[in-house]
Amino acid sequence: MSKTIELVAAYWTIAGDVYPFAPNEISPFPFARRVEAAAEAGYKGVGLIHADLQATREQIGLKEMRRILDANGMPHVELEFITHWFSSGELKVASDKVRRELFEAAEALGARDVKIAPEFDARSIDLPHVTESFAEICQDATRYGTSIALEVMPFSNVSTLETARALVEGAAQPNGGLLLDIWHIGRGGIPYEAVAKVPGQYVVSVELDDADAEVVGTLWEDTIYQRRLCGEGVLDPPAFIDAVQKTGFDSFYSVEVISKKHRVLPLEEAARQSFETTMAQFAKK
Repeated sequence: MSKTIELVAAYWTIAGDVYPFAPNEISPFPFARRVEAAAEAGYKGVGLIHADLQATREQIGLKEMRRILDANGMPHVELEFITHWFSSGELKVASDKVRRELFEAAEALGARDVKIAPEFDARSIDLPHVTESFAEICQDATRYGTSIALEVMPFSNVSTLETARALVEGAAQPNGGLLLDIWHIGRGGIPYEAVAKVPGQYVVSVELDDADAEVVGTLWEDTIYQRRLCGEGVLDPPAFIDAVQKTGFDSFYSVEVISKKHRVLPLEEAARQSFETTMAQFAKK
């Protein structure tokens, strides 16, 4: 495994006072300023969501975005979020539009992967159909030189590693696997020992953050308002990192702090705090 740990600032970590599925998800901070703040803190890349990506693309273009990243020594990019890739009708039409725009950006920006979501607020899953849909989106992503990372989430129909593994292993795509976020793994009650047993080729992306002992509100409210910096909660990031490394995962880690407290910090402070607290977890291993 690589001896050098590289971190990427996931979109919400440095986006400012916005949150997932808010009326407006576009960061109040210009793209260049976010990249510069992340680089100054020590990050080696950034994450971008579709709405902000499209707004920035319209303003300065993908080529200029890549130039800004390169000028700041930021080789890594991660994009999100495709929903309803398994659906039909109008939902699928809208999903396909987001997919195409994210894949075009992934190719231009050299994104390692594009994150996709399971079905929210659902428990049952048509595993053969979803597995087939996952294989299809992975094959589509191949044409753009990127990978697909399916996020395991406790408030979705892919809430367990058993279901997640059955899906990605059944699809058996070389560029398709799982996104393992410590918050979702911890809140979902998934033992880190189970994480360590996931075949390495199916771990595409890993996200680090922390959480309080008790859930505040619903799981959804807890995940978008109450996440903590690494080391400030009870999720034991060093143990999670150890489990991830046992899979053979050897790429950059993303830092995803979604918190009403964190998002109102000055940009440079948000970048610095999130980077330093996360890097400190690797020293504790």
